[in-house]
Order: sequence, then C-alpha cells, then structure tokens
Amino acid sequence: MSENYRPEANKSKITLPNNPAAGKGCEFESCHIKGIIFDCYQTLIDIDTDENRIETYEVLSRWLAYQGVKIEPKKLWDTYMFKARNKMEQSEEIYPEIRVEEIFAEICKEHSIWKIDEKQLGIETSRVFRTASIRKLRAFPQSIKLIEHCINLPICIISNGQRVFSELELRFLGLYDYFDFVIFSSDVRYKKPDLRLFMTALEKMGFELEPKCVMSIGDSYENEILPARELGMSVMHIEEAWKHFGLTD
Repeated sequence: MSENYRPEANKSKITLPNNPAAGKGCEFESCHIKGIIFDCYQTLIDIDTDENRIETYEVLSRWLAYQGVKIEPKKLWDTYMFKARNKMEQSEEIYPEIRVEEIFAEICKEHSIWKIDEKQLGIETSRVFRTASIRKLRAFPQSIKLIEHCINLPICIISNGQRVFSELELRFLGLYDYFDFVIFSSDVRYKKPDLRLFMTALEKMGFELEPKCVMSIGDSYENEILPARELGMSVMHIEEAWKHFGLTD
C-alpha cells in the first residue's frame, strides 16, 4: 500500500453516533469519518511481557554466551536498565523514546569475548530479549473484525513500540498488511502523547486540514484520547468501538 493518501482518493466513509468522548467541535451524526488511527498494544494486540524478572535475563545471558558475549544475568539486567534510563534522561524530548537495539549493541560490544558485529547482534539480542520476556501475545478477535469494518478507509497505526520486534509481532499475527503505514515511537525517538506523532499521521493520510474527520482509537485516555482531541480529531476508546459495532461477544 502507498504511504501517502489523499481524501479524494477514497470516498468511503463511516458515520458514527454522537459520542461525548469526541469533545467539542465534532458531532458524530454530522461528521463523516474518512480515516482512522489505531493504537497497537491493548487495542489490536493483547500482550503481557515481563522485563523485570531475573528469568528473562538468564535466558538472554545464556543465548549471548553463544554469540561471543559474556555477561551474568543480574549484571545484564542492571546494565540494560541503567543505559535505558540514561538515554531517556539525556534526551531533550518531553516524552523520550529509546531504541533497544542500540542499547543491546553497546552491551554486546562492551562484553564481547571475540569479534562481533555489534549492530546486527544488537538487533538479534533485542528480539531474543522480547521472546524471553513475553508471556502472552495474541490479536484481539474483536479488533480484527473492527479493522475489517474499516477496510476501505485509510487506516494506520501509531504505537509506543520498538520497530525491531513490534513490526514482526504485527506481521506474525497477520495485522501488518491491513494498514497503510505504521509509525513506531522508536522510529522518531519520542512517544505518545506527543502531538507530533498524530500530526505526522494526519499529514501522511492527507487529512492535516480535516483532523475532525479522522478518528483515533485506543485504550489509553492519556496517549490516544487526549492528544487526538487536542488536535480536533474524533476519538473512541477501543472497547466503545467494539460495542458500537456489536463485537463485544
């Protein structure tokens, strides 16, 4: 799918009932929705991860030993957390985001016992780390049906996620190709509720001058509802969207 969409390119619309969550300036009965921005986790994907258990780092430490990196699980945990926190604190962004592959590349370089390609190993380590920390990963069946209701509209995802593994999760669950484009916070090094993520999506969809005709759907009031409303967009909580389309059963 193309990454640039203009309103005139797609005339499909959804008309939704009046919704007080939309805020002032948009009456749903008179506002045709021309595009939709979805959140990812806990909106499309039901996920549970645990990055704060030593077992996660024990698995990762054992795997790294076979890649030429020697570091004990507790030190790996402490070093990862320290470097992540340090990068966040050094950022000039209000809502800073890291790239986990860069952090793991640094760790691998500092603790290698033979010559390695730290950049590539940082990518691979990030994915093993995700694998070791994940406890549940599935698509919400209600959200798949919801996407199918919107299939003829320009739709995209804005996710506070790491492209290095989040894109793979979307692809594995069969969701990625439904969307015209996906913006991950790791792409730009800042995350929701930063308004720029929504502004970028509106521009890419061709609706920067018609924000009220684009809907933001997500599970977080802070990250998906408030910033979208501030830009004049329509909004809906994911559970409300399921209910509207009769997808709660």
